[in-house]
Amino acid sequence: MQDKKKDFPIFKYNNNLVYLDSAATSQRPQSVIDALKNFYERDNANIHRGIYTLSERATEKYNQARKKVAEFINANENEIILTKNTTESLNLLSYTLHGILPKNKTEIVLTEMEHHSNLVPWQQFAKRNNLKLKFIPITDNYELDYSHAEKIINEKTAFVSMTHVSNVFGTINDIEKIISLSHKKNALVIIDAAQSITHIPIDVKKLDADFLAFSSHKMFGPTGVGILYGKKNLLDKLPPFLFGGGMIENVSYDFSTFIQSPEKFEAGTQNYGEVIALTAAVEYIQNKSLHVISAHEKELLSYAIENLKKIKGIKIYNPGINKSISVLSFTINGGHPHDIAAILNEENIAIRAGHHCCMPLMKKLKIPGTCRVSLSIFNTKEDIDRLITSITKVKTTLQLQ
Repeated sequence: MQDKKKDFPIFKYNNNLVYLDSAATSQRPQSVIDALKNFYERDNANIHRGIYTLSERATEKYNQARKKVAEFINANENEIILTKNTTESLNLLSYTLHGILPKNKTEIVLTEMEHHSNLVPWQQFAKRNNLKLKFIPITDNYELDYSHAEKIINEKTAFVSMTHVSNVFGTINDIEKIISLSHKKNALVIIDAAQSITHIPIDVKKLDADFLAFSSHKMFGPTGVGILYGKKNLLDKLPPFLFGGGMIENVSYDFSTFIQSPEKFEAGTQNYGEVIALTAAVEYIQNKSLHVISAHEKELLSYAIENLKKIKGIKIYNPGINKSISVLSFTINGGHPHDIAAILNEENIAIRAGHHCCMPLMKKLKIPGTCRVSLSIFNTKEDIDRLITSITKVKTTLQLQ
């Protein structure tokens, strides 16, 4: 794939930047920035409320964005709830799900590689509702232990909530297998697709996941927009998460009724400008093709792993290029991840360092954290070469063997 840096203005204004932190947030192509700017310059008005042309135009574009997202994951429009991020999407479920769970279900299954956003809400849910948390362990190759999953997903399991892709290892989890296991035990499945949405084609009908969440800002779109997909028959059973304007059917001084999903879950003024600009992000991905993007990233991942392995003292946390997306973590013997990242920053190389919102996982690995490299469409082999060369400087500066 040709160098796509020219599509992303950040590189024009930050000369010589090597950005290797797309798992935290992606950069935005010019088309997305233009879409956001154009909306606020030409079409800005509150949606769903005005009977004047400007508001009607904004509402139409907002509805088109919902439709575009639905098409992107092969969902129906009324199965797409617009939130502010993946975290809010998962929290929405954590505050509404209990009422539809069978009374004989007493356990929740997560995995040991969950991001705090898909762990902490369910810890609190379990405390409020007196349920027990169980965890699918990881193997020595940074994959899930599916034989253990078959044992702990049982008739007591209320639901399984798991990440599609590890934000630490890049591991692609076999969610189809887990969904099948869970449904056989009459357990719901919630998928955190925040890390997979720009790397793996997702068809929610084929997957048969009950709920699936992801964020705009990790897929070249604006911040402040999240997506929660849910099967329509399940969404209809859930109560609203927030209450206020925009989600009511009728209100009196002592009683209220609510409209149908998805608007039932979208109280108040939405982040409509950013939602509308998300359309441009989806179109950017579609125009470049997820398969082409993924192939480019895997080539870079292979190149990065091959060259990192040549450096003495480095440990790589990744299951292999055929089992992961373009994310890997590494440590250097004797070096703290924060020190390594700080020195790389002096070379204008941006990586992520720390526990990556996976503190329990780091404790299991018996390390304080890792350095994480996450690649995207705009990265090149030259970026990897810069990283490799700069790690040599890191070792010299920190006097690492």
